[in-house]
Amino acid sequence: SGLALALALALALALPSVALENGLARTPPMGWISWERFRCNVDCQADPRNCISEQLFFEMADRLAEDGWRELGYEYINIDDCWSAKQRDAAGQLVPDPKRFPSGIKALADYIHARGLKLGIYGDLGVFTCGGYPGTMLEHVKQDAQTFAAWGVDMLKLDGCYSTAEEQAKGYPEMAKALNATGHPIVYSCSWPAYQGGLPPKVNYTILAEICNLWRNYDDIQDSWDSVLSIMDWFFTNQDVLQPAAGPGHWNDPDMLIIGNFGLSYEQSRSQMALWTVMAAPLFMSTDLRTISPSAKEILQNRLMIQINQDPLGIQGCRIVKEKSHIEVFLRPLSQAASALVFFSRRTDMPFRYTTSLAKLHFPDDAVYEVQDVYIGKIIGALKTADNFSVIINPSGVVMWYLRPQGAI
Repeated sequence: SGLALALALALALALPSVALENGLARTPPMGWISWERFRCNVDCQADPRNCISEQLFFEMADRLAEDGWRELGYEYINIDDCWSAKQRDAAGQLVPDPKRFPSGIKALADYIHARGLKLGIYGDLGVFTCGGYPGTMLEHVKQDAQTFAAWGVDMLKLDGCYSTAEEQAKGYPEMAKALNATGHPIVYSCSWPAYQGGLPPKVNYTILAEICNLWRNYDDIQDSWDSVLSIMDWFFTNQDVLQPAAGPGHWNDPDMLIIGNFGLSYEQSRSQMALWTVMAAPLFMSTDLRTISPSAKEILQNRLMIQINQDPLGIQGCRIVKEKSHIEVFLRPLSQAASALVFFSRRTDMPFRYTTSLAKLHFPDDAVYEVQDVYIGKIIGALKTADNFSVIINPSGVVMWYLRPQGAI
């Protein structure tokens, strides 16, 4: 029986995927998260409307439920850092700040669930969270997983501040096991690769996909176009490593959508949405949904865009062309032999007329595609692979197409 036990143990260690195959996040998760827009604002006396408090999450839940977001798939309301009290309680349990979350997290989860939405929470695998709140040391992993499950939490983002590489290598897989052991379905978002530089050999994406549902690979997004470009450049420069790692149940996460804030122009907002969609990225808005502009809302609520992002095949797209003219082309294969194409301009002068053909973009010979403009919505008509066509792309903007095959000529 000793041999049988050893074999069972070896098998358990060899198959971490059995631990995570939690059936969750089969398409990239969508929702709202507090961090980029509201950060660690805990001064509820001076700024009651924008501080990290239950009130903020009650109000955002109302917005998701009442303003058409939920029906489109934006279902998670995620609390980020700075929600907890500065100390654990006598039993070693994490507790929410009593002044800012007087009803408790369970009551917040109930409120969110009653609106057909899900609640996400934040933890950190270290002595402290990045904001200086109590972290989840290795000895607390099981207890915290059970606490989150008891509260009815549906997603956990586990950060990596104030921890060593060894603690991360042990703690991230342990948390996956602990979450699954609760019996309550919890989507697991890891920041592990971001703390190890995001690339092999330090990051093993095969193991990561067996442990986490999504993971942060790179730097935090800031409210600026430079930040969006730096993230995008890193992801597409390293696409040969990153692209195969993504798929149903395990996604690369280039971080939040900052559309609706202060740093992006209208064209840049459209570009972020299109590029995140091509990357099969989770779509987590971090903006004030109480005051969002109609134009930002229209970008974020584009049905065809969301349909492409949520494509069941879950294949991450790639950059396929980089022109000297500062035009780039991205392709994402979709189910039923459809595709999404994004034509992106890095130019800063004027709208640019870009001419190419589907043949040049490696589409199959002798095929015909029905082309639909994702932002305008209109069907442009049938296009043969060999036909030249032109698109006019605004500076730092995109033209995005959805192509459906129409059979052979």
